[in-house]
Amino acid sequence: MKNSYFLSQPHQPFFALSFINAILSIFLFALYSKGILVGKLQVTIFHIYSIIYMVFTPAFFGFLFTTFPKFSQTEPIERVVYITIFIPFALGSLFFLIGSSISQALVSFSIIFILIGHVLGVNILRKIYRRASFIRDKFDILWILIFMSSGALSNLIFYIGYIFNNSTLIESSVRIAIYLYLFMVGFTVAGRMVPLFSNAKGYRNRAIIKITAMLLTLHIVLDILTPHLSFVVDFILIYILGLEILNWQLPFPNRNPLLWILHLSLFWIPIALLFSAISNMVSLFWDINFLYLDIHVLMLGFLVTILIGFGTRVTLGHSKSPLSADIWTRILFFWTQVVVISRLITSLIFSFGWDFIFWFDMSVTVWIVLFGLWLYRFFKLLLFGRGDR
Repeated sequence: MKNSYFLSQPHQPFFALSFINAILSIFLFALYSKGILVGKLQVTIFHIYSIIYMVFTPAFFGFLFTTFPKFSQTEPIERVVYITIFIPFALGSLFFLIGSSISQALVSFSIIFILIGHVLGVNILRKIYRRASFIRDKFDILWILIFMSSGALSNLIFYIGYIFNNSTLIESSVRIAIYLYLFMVGFTVAGRMVPLFSNAKGYRNRAIIKITAMLLTLHIVLDILTPHLSFVVDFILIYILGLEILNWQLPFPNRNPLLWILHLSLFWIPIALLFSAISNMVSLFWDINFLYLDIHVLMLGFLVTILIGFGTRVTLGHSKSPLSADIWTRILFFWTQVVVISRLITSLIFSFGWDFIFWFDMSVTVWIVLFGLWLYRFFKLLLFGRGDR
């Protein structure tokens, strides 16, 4: 039965929630930013929390609940288990979006729901890791678990900071979430999966995971002590991560869109770090505001690009559809780069002191179009699988 297929695999509800939240949260963010709606939250807090914990986090769990058992060579997660994790994320997202307009108390309530789902989800991954005691090589699953745990910790710190109106705690939680959670989970998974998918013949240096985590910890500390001083670490990371990605010898350019989109996401890492280093250095010495250029290029260039790439691959593969990209999918992949470039231009125009409203509106529009097109193309597969089901 078609109506029995949805929820049959963990990626289905989590991907659907993530992409719907991506559209709704950015749409509301634009309305709040332009004063069309008057929210109960500071606009930046709404934007930060919704993107990190309502867009990326459900997507991460959808992917990891599908692949982590395979990494660990254990049995798949039972439906009742991942649905138990999905429900607080779905309810929390709904309450957050509604509460942002009508009630701070409802927002607090919503964060508790999402935090509960986050902690329970990490605990499921921990149990899978423990059941994989017979595996000799647990390097990747250990570090994925560590970085997912740092995400739950950052969520908790954010909640405490929000409750006590402590901007230092909120800012610290955001830095932990971006660098030691979102980026490191994405990079660790990419390092395991992308060379494998690509039949790459290069060498992967596992020590890079530890080194990068330590450098990003230093990045966070420097930013807390002296904002923008982290550019020193960015220059080091450009060399280390750029060299590491080159050493994988990815076959790029590649005719297969399902591969080149993943390769492209990785190449954005040193580019994003270069923008980060230069913009932070300029901000430190000349007090120029780049409107969070460093964070957006890294999160959009690397994380959104690889999210679209992996999300598409998992959705196709697990719906028994041909693992190939049609014309709409290829357009979708190119459009991810329009999202990155439009947001990059927005920050640069803002830094020059020019009127950036057009480009802000443009960046919002292309984001909504990206996730709208993805849902248009793949939502039916998430709900029903292939048409012959």
